[in-house]
Amino acid sequence: MRTILIVLVLVHGLIHLMGFLKAYGLANFNQLTQFISKPIGMVWLLISFLFVTIAVLMLLKREWWPYVGLIAVFLSQVLIIVYWQDAKFGTIANIIILMASLAGYGELQFNRMVGNETQEILKNLNLEQPIQIKEDGIKHLPTIVQKWLISSGVLENDRAVSVRLLQEGEMKTSPDGKWMAFTANQYFNCINPSFVWKTQVKPLPFAIMNGRDKLTNGEGQMLIKLFSMMTVVNEGNNEKINAASMQRYLAEMCWFPSAAINDYMAWEAIEPTSAKAILTIGGKSVSGIFKFSNEGEILSFETKRYYGSGEDAVLEKWLIEMVDYKEFDGIKIPYKCKVTWKLNAGDFNWLNLEITALEYNKRFPNM
Repeated sequence: MRTILIVLVLVHGLIHLMGFLKAYGLANFNQLTQFISKPIGMVWLLISFLFVTIAVLMLLKREWWPYVGLIAVFLSQVLIIVYWQDAKFGTIANIIILMASLAGYGELQFNRMVGNETQEILKNLNLEQPIQIKEDGIKHLPTIVQKWLISSGVLENDRAVSVRLLQEGEMKTSPDGKWMAFTANQYFNCINPSFVWKTQVKPLPFAIMNGRDKLTNGEGQMLIKLFSMMTVVNEGNNEKINAASMQRYLAEMCWFPSAAINDYMAWEAIEPTSAKAILTIGGKSVSGIFKFSNEGEILSFETKRYYGSGEDAVLEKWLIEMVDYKEFDGIKIPYKCKVTWKLNAGDFNWLNLEITALEYNKRFPNM
């Protein structure tokens, strides 16, 4: 789709060059029957240059191309109206480029919002004096949790203060829905438990949804926009989504295991290979059950989590199964996961994800 748009913009720009060539007598085109003065011919040249610039900016993935796009479309359409008899069909291209520019502008604003939120949760973190985890620091934990931390490689490694990871995978919104490919990036503050997760989903070949989930100060929020412009979901500041966001942080702690010893965490042994994890933020707590292999690898996480949205959300069993493991920055984590709602009507596997990159304790640039 991006390639098609770039070609359209480029061709549309070159067509505008015809008006300049005719005005200066450099070429004659049967399609242009109306008189074009030399000053107006320079305007045709300027617009041609703007559209070619847009194509180049898109090829270079410069995020500010929509600004040029909006200016070019406006000027182009003014000329088309003046020379309507010869140029009216250029309106179709302008409408397409206008819609793409508006969507691009919306995505630019969306990314800036998410970037500001990310900077906010990561500010004031001390990354200059890392703390290494010693064996004495985990002895208060249930034995199986100790095994997990040791097998993950956290001993003698720096405690995770911040995390950045990239994901890809597939998701669907209903049990009988179609799988949709997605990519995402996510930032965690592991000291003051919070995260910002940004994703892009393609529900249809020519449709894009941008989503952002976040947890800050124990409060969750979900935002989904179609083409970065039309709000589909905007939910937050209620106890159900707050609890669901905290439970998500608790489950995803498997990607930064050293957080298991942080003050906001408590653990209770249940069976030799399972333990209850309790996360407390601002006096509010959520919990879930981690199950492990005998060697200490995480096999699954489950909890009762709100399914649905708004007042209709109800508690259902939420299960994450760990599919495979990989080492990032010296820490072994489950990098492939399968997420399922265990509903009365049957299992609803709604998300399969893979972590493609992960970094701990880095100075992350703006998103």
